[in-house]
Amino acid sequence: MRIHPLTGLAAAGSAAVITTAAASLPLSVAVSAAALALSVAAGTARRMLPAAAAVLLPLGLSLLIVHGLSFPEGLTVLAQWGPVRVTAEGLSFALERAAQVSAVVLILLACSFSLSVPDLVAALSARGIRGRFGFVLASTLTLLPAIAARAERIRQAQESRGLVIRRGILHRAAAFRLQAVPLVLSLVEDAGTRAAALEARGFSSTGPRTSYRIVPDSPGQRFLRLVLVLAGVAAVAVRLWHYAGGS
Repeated sequence: MRIHPLTGLAAAGSAAVITTAAASLPLSVAVSAAALALSVAAGTARRMLPAAAAVLLPLGLSLLIVHGLSFPEGLTVLAQWGPVRVTAEGLSFALERAAQVSAVVLILLACSFSLSVPDLVAALSARGIRGRFGFVLASTLTLLPAIAARAERIRQAQESRGLVIRRGILHRAAAFRLQAVPLVLSLVEDAGTRAAALEARGFSSTGPRTSYRIVPDSPGQRFLRLVLVLAGVAAVAVRLWHYAGGS
């Protein structure tokens, strides 16, 4: 059965909301594993993992610095340098938050790397959403995959002209510096081309619209989306009730 793009969005959004509301380390690890498994099954893991690393490594490092080295509620001191101290409670809190953020980022990236922009635009248009807004939303959701694919093409072109990328973070960072300028310039040029193409196709018109692309949507998937949205709302409600009860 073909998964409707809105069903995939609902599943990813619901999983992200439930994971954030639950704040449970086992659940975060399970969601991260499921996102990686789905990415491998869809064949997008090779493109998704570098994007995930670019987002998660700075976030994880900042969480470790903020909470691992300066956690006010920490009692079990593992190491101390003047006012800076490493506590077991701070490291545990940083690990839980990092796992939670990782789960949310991975599940959303897995969804964005597997979404079809034409199908999503057609699905949004069928529900009365204006074409320009639908295209902007779809492009935003698939921005990282588009950047990753463009960066890969630029890297291959530079390697064919003699660029040698050695192993190691420093060598890869230096290579990315050489790829950043053509990447940004190509994205800016692509944005102008897309804007002209959208205008030529009447995306800004306010009249009735038709679409040659039909995305099948079954009653079962519509019911599933409703259940997923309600599950996310219920998770937030339970979390708020828990906080209210604790206070």
